[in-house]
Amino acid sequence: MNFWTKVASIILRNRYLVLLGIAIITGLLATQMKYMKFSYTEANLLPEDHIANQQYNKFLDIFGEEGNLVILGVKDSTIFTPKKFNAWNNLVKKFDDLEEIDFTISIADIQKLKADRKSRKFVLEPLYEEAPKTAQEVLTIKKQLFEKLPFYDNLLYNKETGTLQTAIYIKKDIINTPKRRDFIFNTLIPEIETFEKENKIDIRISGMPYIRTLNAQNIQDEILLFVVGALAITALIFFFFFRSYRATFITLLVVMIGVTWAFGFIGLFRYEITVLSALIPPLIIVIGVPNAVFLINKYQQEIKKHGNQAKSLQRVISKIGNATLMTNITTASGFATFVFVKSNLLREFGILASVNIISIFILALLIIPIIYSFMPLPKKKHLNHLERRWIENVVDWMERMVKNHRISIYFATVIVIIAGIIGVYKIRVSGSLIEDMPKSLQFYKDIKFFENEFGGIMPLEILVDTKKEKGVMKLATLKKMEELNETIETFPELSKPISVTNLVKYSKQAYYKGNPKYYQLPTSQEQSYIFAYTKNSSNDANMLKSFVDSTGRYARITTYMKDIGTDKMDVIQERLKTVIAKEFPSKNYEVSLTGKALVFIKGTNYLIKNLVFSLSLAIILIALFMAWMFRSLRMIFISLIPNILPLLITAGLMGFFDIPIKPSTILVFSIAFGISVDDTIHFLAKYRQELIANKWRVKPSVYAALKETGVSMFYTSIVLFFGFLTFTLSSFGGTIALGGLVSITLLLAMVSNLLLLPSLLLSFEKKIANKKVFKEPSMRIIPTEEEEDKTKS
Repeated sequence: MNFWTKVASIILRNRYLVLLGIAIITGLLATQMKYMKFSYTEANLLPEDHIANQQYNKFLDIFGEEGNLVILGVKDSTIFTPKKFNAWNNLVKKFDDLEEIDFTISIADIQKLKADRKSRKFVLEPLYEEAPKTAQEVLTIKKQLFEKLPFYDNLLYNKETGTLQTAIYIKKDIINTPKRRDFIFNTLIPEIETFEKENKIDIRISGMPYIRTLNAQNIQDEILLFVVGALAITALIFFFFFRSYRATFITLLVVMIGVTWAFGFIGLFRYEITVLSALIPPLIIVIGVPNAVFLINKYQQEIKKHGNQAKSLQRVISKIGNATLMTNITTASGFATFVFVKSNLLREFGILASVNIISIFILALLIIPIIYSFMPLPKKKHLNHLERRWIENVVDWMERMVKNHRISIYFATVIVIIAGIIGVYKIRVSGSLIEDMPKSLQFYKDIKFFENEFGGIMPLEILVDTKKEKGVMKLATLKKMEELNETIETFPELSKPISVTNLVKYSKQAYYKGNPKYYQLPTSQEQSYIFAYTKNSSNDANMLKSFVDSTGRYARITTYMKDIGTDKMDVIQERLKTVIAKEFPSKNYEVSLTGKALVFIKGTNYLIKNLVFSLSLAIILIALFMAWMFRSLRMIFISLIPNILPLLITAGLMGFFDIPIKPSTILVFSIAFGISVDDTIHFLAKYRQELIANKWRVKPSVYAALKETGVSMFYTSIVLFFGFLTFTLSSFGGTIALGGLVSITLLLAMVSNLLLLPSLLLSFEKKIANKKVFKEPSMRIIPTEEEEDKTKS
């Protein structure tokens, strides 16, 4: 009695205990679902010890969280009427009084810097004392703001378009907690909606905390959409093929328990739900259904053959169990390669996916035969699909193509390879934080609004270390920083920078009675008496805190980026680094570019480099499985070609259709390769068995394997195609691309495995049709009929 026959016997004899065990594990994992939580930070794709992370963490240690800014914008000329102008300022005041808010900056908060000659210090005076009552008073305030205070240009207003901007800084200690979500949804949005209705003014909202919160909510909403969508579409296709409510119900039961386990494991491992881990539950449905297809199809074939239920159930486990285990292991291996990437985000995804894929295999292998053992034999109508004429025609067409048109298949393959290679050279890389965001939603349109009006919303920080205390306020350092600021202003992709130099220029303007033409750095002669005023000014010291650390050693230059790709960002970085190298000698200064957006872009580049590693590792792992199963180097080569080919086509399609490689689409290759190899294993397992039965004659073995496995491979590929297609229901661009690309790749893999693989086997007939080349496998994948008949039913 072989291993799998023993397994079958144990499962069927202890079916009540097995079901009880599954129920207990499901219950325990269900209790872990309460620990699931959604991520409140951007995905960090880099290893913790990466230089970009180290620089960013250093910046946070000195200046604190930089992603705590929510911005409100208004582009409406009627805002400069007394009623609406005062209502706008009162709205901001209302936010300023909330416990979640650190401080706000709006027109009502503007303080003019003035030189007090008597006390030889700078003092701050409000832009206006009382709320304006007439249109003339509002216009006077507007004129002062737009013409006399260049310090606030691009910070609180756009002089060219008349757009106003208000900054709301959320307290740093709640920025990465659920309190941020509560504030955004329960306070910020309702207050703004009320204001808009009362004043008939459209307010734009943006900033990283706001974007992240709405993004997280979208992910939360889409998990249910994906799970329901995947269940509905796979159940519909499954019923279309099998025409059996019983089989469909059993399959749905298995995958629903699998989904419960998937959510349970997320809670058990205390992982946060990200845009990647949100894909795990629907992924389990899509991968779990093909397992059911193979098991139920085999059961019905056996019932049709001899009508003995006990024998049929035992053969389902013993004949399909090992092949299905191998296919699930290869699929899990495709995901498990992410475990070796240093990125925590991908490592968690790899662990969850591989654990759940093995779990859904175990559930299908246990539940399907056991439930069928309690049920009466399938009726004739349930077995009719095995003889359905149209599917027979599909398989016959494949057989004719392999038999008579192998040259055409190879010719088409070569053309596809050439087209794929051309497409690969067109692929671009995208490291955008917002490219995947739902473009139809208002918050994406608001991002574009702030990009057009103020130059972007994603902070790019430059940290200047002068290597000595009070080194920032030296005129030489300020001039170097101003040179860097001027370089930043030449990039249309970046906003006007904000730094200590803006404040120093404002101080000089204040010294010269507020004349805006003096908004510039002081000369070396002016420096001493202007800085003497600064030292006497406590208010000025408070304003400095945002730009310079308490020791005066570190300064920050903040600019905001538009939604740009990695190529443009690389060009910007190189130019900035050239200016930095020229202006800031490394002996006296250490200058680093950082910020969340830059860390994300560098994370994308890091992933691209690791894509080759993870995919190569997946191919090597799966080649080793093939070597272990079939003991033939030539068979490894023949089996990998039909699975690498669809990946090349997919990469080519990405180039031709301008679908960039980014964190979301990078998963396509490993997922598709891990799943597509399943068909190869099923085909070669049956082929190996037929070779022995046909005394090593290749042709009859290939055609027999094609007839036997063609139907199941066709069914599973269609289920997988439409299952992954449910991801295109997403509002996230990356998820849509992932679903579409994996669907197409798996369809191409099916065609490749059912046409190219048999053709290669026939073409290499003389080289593989002997026992020396194709040795006895180390583990019987599909037991022979004789072995089965020796076992007791």
